[in-house]
This record gives sequence, C-alpha cells and structure tokens, in this order.
Amino acid sequence: MKQAEIVVIGGGPAGLCAALSAVQSGAKVMIIDKNKNLGGQLIKQTHMFFGSEKQYASIRGIDIPEILIKELFKYKENIEIKTDSTAVGLYEDGIITVLEKEDNYYKIEPKAVIVATGAYEKFLSFPNNDLPGIYGAGAVQTLMNVHGVKPGDRVLMVGAGNIGLIVSYQLMQAGVEVKAILDAAPKIGGYLVHASKIRRMGVPILTSHSVKEAIGENYLEKALVCKVDEKFKPIAGTEVTFDVDVMCISVGLTPLNELLAMRGCEMKYVPQLSGLVPIRNENYETTVENIFVAGDATGVEEASAAMVEGFLAGLCAAAKIGYKPDDFNDRRNDYIIQLNNLRSGPAGKHILAGLEQIRR
Repeated sequence: MKQAEIVVIGGGPAGLCAALSAVQSGAKVMIIDKNKNLGGQLIKQTHMFFGSEKQYASIRGIDIPEILIKELFKYKENIEIKTDSTAVGLYEDGIITVLEKEDNYYKIEPKAVIVATGAYEKFLSFPNNDLPGIYGAGAVQTLMNVHGVKPGDRVLMVGAGNIGLIVSYQLMQAGVEVKAILDAAPKIGGYLVHASKIRRMGVPILTSHSVKEAIGENYLEKALVCKVDEKFKPIAGTEVTFDVDVMCISVGLTPLNELLAMRGCEMKYVPQLSGLVPIRNENYETTVENIFVAGDATGVEEASAAMVEGFLAGLCAAAKIGYKPDDFNDRRNDYIIQLNNLRSGPAGKHILAGLEQIRR
C-alpha cells in the first residue's frame, strides 16, 4: 500500500495544472496517467491558444506540457509521476487501485484526490459506420500530429465545432483534400475566425446536413449525406454523395468520470456540460469529502478553462489537507476571475447555465 498526500488522476491540461498548483502550495503530489507521455489532448494540438497570457495564449498546445512539466520539476522532491498507469478503481474507503504497464497492480491511500480524467469522443450511428477509414477527430489528430501519418487523401469532416474546423485546417496543411464540412445544426458551432479561414480555402461548410450512410466493401469509398430538418430528421430527395476515403467524426465529447461515480459522488446529467457530471462546490470539491474534480470531467469546455480549473482545484485540495498558502485568497480569486472572463462571451452562456445546475 502506497501512501500519498494528493493524487491527481489524469496528466492532461487540467491534471498538470492541478498538480503544479498543489505543489506550489507545499503538498506532495502523485500524478497517475495511462499514457507514456503527459499532456493529454495538448500533445495533439498544433494550433495556438486563445485566452490571455495566463492561459498560454499564442502558444501552441504541443508546447504547453513542456512548460508545465518544467515548472513541476522545480518541486521535484514533492512530485511523483506514474505514466503507463491506469487508475482502475476509486473505492469507498478512499483507496485507489492502479494497474501499471499491464502487470503491476498496487493500491494507494491518498489524503485527497483530484480527478482530471478528461472526456471521450462521441460518435454517430449510421449504416456502415464501422468501415475502416472512419475516425474520430482525436484519432486523426493523433495520426497526423503525434505520429506524422496522413490518414487518407479525401476527407469528409462531420462537425463544424472548433475541433472539426481546426482539424480540417490541419488536414489541408498536410496535403489532404477536405471535400466538405457537415453540421446537423443550422449554425456553425465553432468560432467564426476558424470557419472563415476554412471557407477562404474553398471548403464548403454545409449546415443542417448529416451522414445518411457510409459506402464501401472493405473500406470507406463514398459518403452519402443529406439535409436534415429542425428535428434532425433526414429530408428525402436531398441526398448528395462524396467520393472520400476518410470520414472524420467531430460531434463533441462526453465527460469521462466513471471513477467519480464508482466512488459515490453525486452525479447529474447536464446537456450544457455534455453529459453526466459531478455535483461540486465553488472549490471544485465533489459531494464526497476530499474528492476534487477539474477539466472536462466536470463539463466539456476549452482547454484554457480546463487549465484554470486545474489550478483552482489543486490550490483548494492542498488547502483542505493543511497546505494553505498565505496568498490563498488572492490566487483563488484570480482563478475565479479568469474563469469568468473565459465564459463571458456568447459561447459561454450555455456553460454558465449548466454550471448553475451542479453547484452545491
């Protein structure tokens, strides 16, 4: 049985910032991450971030983990990193079970836990949606930006949110032809600046359209799409066929928080936050004492918000177990102001509406 003060489950943007904030307060922190490298979704993101300087604006996502890890190692006597390790259980007695590199199973007894497990991709149901050549947007980013592999030659992007628009641009930079971008909604969900860049490059963005069927024998050869009505039902006679060898599905994310549910944290389904999320207070502490949450596990937002939530959760978790720095109030207020600023625009209204439903 290993002992720990604070265990951070997940080494993505929220988890790294939570760990950094906690060690800066004086706590000893263990990070557990299933991947070989820390950074989560950041290691796929070659675009520059929005936000303010405090959220690493104008820095590419792939460069942010290195900055955070370098800061963490200033406190190396208080930080322990477990990669290739999956937290498989979070039990009523507070014990965490971990499977490391598929053969080493052990237990940890922490004083506090910060769950920053992120989210997983949603998918669409349509005939032949399991054909080779149909990917989630995250898989396409991993192929291109992590492994340097071009997924195909002709792509249909399904989803016009920020991820769909950004990945489309990255595909074009890699020499892939983007035939079109579809979105079932009547309006584009992503930022206008991304959509305008795509349109200037000659790629049509078809709103109120969705996939009707994927066509192919052993792999994707064509995609049949059609218009949809206000209830997202196909409109007969509007079918169009695209000759593509890749279909990229970018229709949103769902919070990955099974560990929180297993631990007994009170959960609630909130559409504005993209799924089942934990009830928590203003310090990001759940209904189970000393279990904190940050990032997409508490509601899907941009990575900038996830990082600030991580800083706030790490600060408050450390304070809860006795490491309350002299500047606690100043730091906490600053993080709250940053989050309010990130959610102040039109896109933040639905997030705020969702947050009102899970505050305790």
